[in-house]
Amino acid sequence: MNHRHLLSPIELRGQTLRNRIVFGAHTNNMAENGLPGQRTAGYLLERALGGAAMIVCEPMPVHRTGVLTRGNFRHGTDEVIPHFRKVTEPVKEAGAVILQQLYHIGAHGDSDLSFQPHWSPSGEPSYHDSDGSHKLTEAEIWELIDAHVAAAVRCQKAGFQGVEVWAAYHSLLDQFWTPWSNKRDDQWGGSLENRTRFSRTIIERIRRACGEDFIIGLAVSTSDATAVTLSVESLLECVALHDATGHVDYVTCGHGGYLDFERLMPTFLFGEKLTAPVTEQIKGVVTHAKVTSEAHVRTPENAESVIASGQADMVSIVRGQIADPHLARKTAEGRAEDVRGCISCNQMCWGRRSRDYWISCLINPSAGREWEWGGDRFTPAAVKKSVLVVGGGPAGLEAARVAAERGHRVELVEAAPQLGGQFRLAGMQPRRGQIMDLIGWYERQLEKLGVTVRLNTYLDETEVASHDADEVVIATGSLPDGTGRQRWMPEAATLPGIEAGGVWSPEEVLRREARLGGTVVVYDEGGNWRGVGTAWALAEQGKKVIVVTPDPFVGKEIARTSADGPARKRLAQAGAVMLTEHVITRWHGNGVSVRSMLDGSEQTLAASALVMATTNIAFDPFPEAIAGKLLHRIGDCAAPRQAPYAFHDGRKTGLAI
Repeated sequence: MNHRHLLSPIELRGQTLRNRIVFGAHTNNMAENGLPGQRTAGYLLERALGGAAMIVCEPMPVHRTGVLTRGNFRHGTDEVIPHFRKVTEPVKEAGAVILQQLYHIGAHGDSDLSFQPHWSPSGEPSYHDSDGSHKLTEAEIWELIDAHVAAAVRCQKAGFQGVEVWAAYHSLLDQFWTPWSNKRDDQWGGSLENRTRFSRTIIERIRRACGEDFIIGLAVSTSDATAVTLSVESLLECVALHDATGHVDYVTCGHGGYLDFERLMPTFLFGEKLTAPVTEQIKGVVTHAKVTSEAHVRTPENAESVIASGQADMVSIVRGQIADPHLARKTAEGRAEDVRGCISCNQMCWGRRSRDYWISCLINPSAGREWEWGGDRFTPAAVKKSVLVVGGGPAGLEAARVAAERGHRVELVEAAPQLGGQFRLAGMQPRRGQIMDLIGWYERQLEKLGVTVRLNTYLDETEVASHDADEVVIATGSLPDGTGRQRWMPEAATLPGIEAGGVWSPEEVLRREARLGGTVVVYDEGGNWRGVGTAWALAEQGKKVIVVTPDPFVGKEIARTSADGPARKRLAQAGAVMLTEHVITRWHGNGVSVRSMLDGSEQTLAASALVMATTNIAFDPFPEAIAGKLLHRIGDCAAPRQAPYAFHDGRKTGLAI
């Protein structure tokens, strides 16, 4: 009853959706040689089994000039039809309605992948790569209209129950709608009617070709980051004109776009329910179409509030259902507290997609591996064992949970007074409280599964050897490198001057063990949240912070998540100074000497403390073998890495025991 609005059914073109939860379109980049295979099928089916009412499959480029990733599906060919049938039929059997999004990115193409000119209304520059684009001729406009219709017909033959026409994020259709990018003076430009003629013609012809029972959705987006993109008022006019045709069954509204990409898949740096105020306005101008709100509708509680308040008819929860594919089912069963909440990090979803890999998830390493790992559902172990897990960080938590899910008797031993390891410290950085929520989720799951948890307990070799466990998982993590060694000063085994004291690790800072004074230099060698987040936390505490990095910009490794720009902005607003492409040549006790990696010049910066965010070293206090025990070494104690690989190790090990 806490989610009765969210769980109520809704009708679309004669199809009954079992609830209001949509697994919206996103590029999962899982095609194999341009065809959907086991990875795609398993990924979508898991969300259908998890209770999602409607699934919108990865966008299909409608034309050779719209190819954007190497994982895109083949365009313009019926070869995809039998392969997609293997995707659509199981999803429908699991109770979900399935559509496919049709897209063309217009000016914002990727020449490395398409090897084609980017086609756009007026030949404007790309905001995806550094190229310009080709102004469409009249004949080419009709070619693209035909391509959209042909793709929709192909979808229908493949078993999809509808299509979503993409006009969001300043894509091709949005480029036609927007006066800034549509400078045409023919029937495709100028007035609102002319600027929407392209999209209205596409939709009208899809309806004519696919019939009255075929669902047609329209994807739009909103952004106030620049003055040149469509205002909310202009967007409402476009939507109303399309709704008046009676052909559009729903409108889904996202956030951001190619001109403000960091908002498109908002990280924890942004608020939640970002488009709800706009979808509420869209509801006020449509008479036929239902309205879907997307962009950071992260939790069942968020979703229920959006529906209950009348701000939308449906919600698209993408990253939330990547993190927990059974979000909808758990909510329907009254177990919303068992939903593993997305932490809005983008590290393995957009972070992998931005590097042109298939997507996964930091906290759900089965994402993209459902076909081989069984998704987030666990097969009971054939032989029940006693399992000891040493270490309660991400790797140990996940190994313990999965082993217990499979029926093993599990004991988790942690030397610290709380679970979470270094991941808990990351949750103490600004706006990262979702990490604390995740650790709380693990604590609840371990209790429900009957896992014995012993805190403040340090085991030595003798105690492990005498334990009755059949198998032992070593997940003791890593420690800061106390030498101050820098990767880009390989000739120096230690930081010159470190013996003067006043040099700290990010872990010591976040545990509030460091005595810092007023001016702190943070040397960030990783370019990730360990350094950036610590610097931000110190700046917000009123410290004068100087970030020194060997990278060409601060936050280099989080650029893949689209969070680097907003992070630098927060640092700058908090008064932090950023010095790039420099290394530290000496700590003086009251300042640092730094050297430019470009011209070799040196300068000295006054500082009361130095924080060294360099690569950790593995912490494994146990011998290679312990008599009578089968040992598994996972996470940072095997090799210091970032969090997703610890969760991956934990899941893989828990499945293997």
